[in-house]
Amino acid sequence: MIPDATPGGARIPAHIARKIRLVVLDVDGVLTDAGVYLGQDGSGMAVELKRFDIQDGLGLRLLQDAGIQVALVSGRVSGATEVRARELGIEACHQVSGAHKLPVVRALCEERGLEWDEVAMVADDLPDLPVMERVGLPVAVGNAVREVRGAALWTTRRSGGHGAVREFCRVLLEARGEWQARVEAYVDARRGEHGSP
Repeated sequence: MIPDATPGGARIPAHIARKIRLVVLDVDGVLTDAGVYLGQDGSGMAVELKRFDIQDGLGLRLLQDAGIQVALVSGRVSGATEVRARELGIEACHQVSGAHKLPVVRALCEERGLEWDEVAMVADDLPDLPVMERVGLPVAVGNAVREVRGAALWTTRRSGGHGAVREFCRVLLEARGEWQARVEAYVDARRGEHGSP
């Protein structure tokens, strides 16, 4: 079992974590293991499936409950990504053929009145570098390419699609001093009407 902390107990600096108001996530290789399952249904229509980690989804829910906005910005257009975004309640789902992500994230910041140091990006591959070079908290998943790991302020131990996003969500909220309160609120809401077990 892989612990939730990075090697040596490294953490996201609290002064950086407290500024974050928007988390931007790449999809393929971050929320998924980068695998794409392609086939056809009985009528010959193309079918595409992706594997998402359920624990990542709950981590993102806890971020949203803490008032942190979440956006998906992918360089690949996929119906599976739209389905997952809807399931997670993420309205900002941008799929950009050609992987030109920087203009999309810049527009998100302008629309929301955010500065670059209020944004985190979780990434794995070269198309993410232009955004990572701008944001206040660039994060690489554990199996990211060398260039992305080199640009990251913090790197998860877990690989993309295998709990890396959940690990990030936890460490970010811990650095902000909000993890325990968010967990307690989530669990309390599932104990019944009056909080009884």
